[in-house]
Amino acid sequence: MEYFLLTPGPLTTSPGVRGAMNEDLSTWDSDYNDRVQSIRRQLVTLATGEPGFTSVLIQGCGTGCVEATVGSVVPEDGKLLVVANGAYGLRIAEIAEYLGINHRVLDFGEVGEMKPRQIDEALRSDPYISHVVVVHCETTTGRLNPLADIAAVVKNNSCCLIVDAMSSFGGIPMDAAELGIDYLISSANKCIQGVPGFGFVIARQQALEDSKGCARSLTFDLYTQWQCMENHGGKWRFTSPAHTVLAFEQALKELAEEGGVAARYQRYCENHRVLVSGMESLGFECLLPAEEQSPIITSFYTPDHPGFEFKRFYDALKSRGFVIYPGKVSRAPCFRIGTIGHVFPENFHQLVREVQSCMYWLEPHPEKPMKATNTNNKGLSP
Repeated sequence: MEYFLLTPGPLTTSPGVRGAMNEDLSTWDSDYNDRVQSIRRQLVTLATGEPGFTSVLIQGCGTGCVEATVGSVVPEDGKLLVVANGAYGLRIAEIAEYLGINHRVLDFGEVGEMKPRQIDEALRSDPYISHVVVVHCETTTGRLNPLADIAAVVKNNSCCLIVDAMSSFGGIPMDAAELGIDYLISSANKCIQGVPGFGFVIARQQALEDSKGCARSLTFDLYTQWQCMENHGGKWRFTSPAHTVLAFEQALKELAEEGGVAARYQRYCENHRVLVSGMESLGFECLLPAEEQSPIITSFYTPDHPGFEFKRFYDALKSRGFVIYPGKVSRAPCFRIGTIGHVFPENFHQLVREVQSCMYWLEPHPEKPMKATNTNNKGLSP
């Protein structure tokens, strides 16, 4: 059975992306490495129209790419400020702890809104902070953090800005040069709609050059990986995830055919609108206010109803072809539904109909529909 994966990644992919993997290429061959070089150039173009940027691809998962960046660009005498409001921001702090990087965590809480003024105060109070890292879309909750305001504060304090744009790059318009981003990190299996296997960093070239010798890992040495690709025509230092790269090449082509990031953003926004309006019509309540919510993934309170069990709800939707995501907020019972990938508004109209069908199925008295009201989580504070 084929499923619609309504998650923050891996995502539902197109037949074209899946089909692109039906080719075997040698990672030493110039035909393959020329395609890697083309991908690198396209990523820079997606990130900004300004000169002075480059890109480097890293084997593995998105978290590995974050670890490669943090572990490669913060010098021994530097200090990292981790600005967090969810599990993925705190994971970066855990990476810094593992790698022995001097760091401070400014934690706004997993449902908290980031306050640029407090970030500014933290930077002004600690002159040793040289680098700041922030998650753009925190998929713990689905919150879209105010990147432009945060970036302005970081730049005003002359710090290097690292942005984990894992779940937003390619799906939400942004300009790395305009924002003052030094390192922008994302992954193949997110908004560009490829498959898992590698991540990438779009970097201000001068900042990357200045990071030479800072890496705390052999495999995750961002500068050396970049130099290998630069000096050897797209060659990866170690085994390349070739089939994933071919899928990503096709995904970039499909992004351009759709109309680029702006068009994809509009589709994701419409997916999100259909989902939220439909779920609210059934009585479900969003965790976050609308103005703080991304079009990437949405957290909904679980119904305050004795007949509701998430596992049964999940299995019922899965049997109908929709795979959703459990909640990740520790202080509120939630589940999450993603709106990115090769999915369209009509799929979310159908999802809402299936949710309504599942609500009847879960109700002890099927003639009376279950309402997804929330009474025990009102006033949840950051």
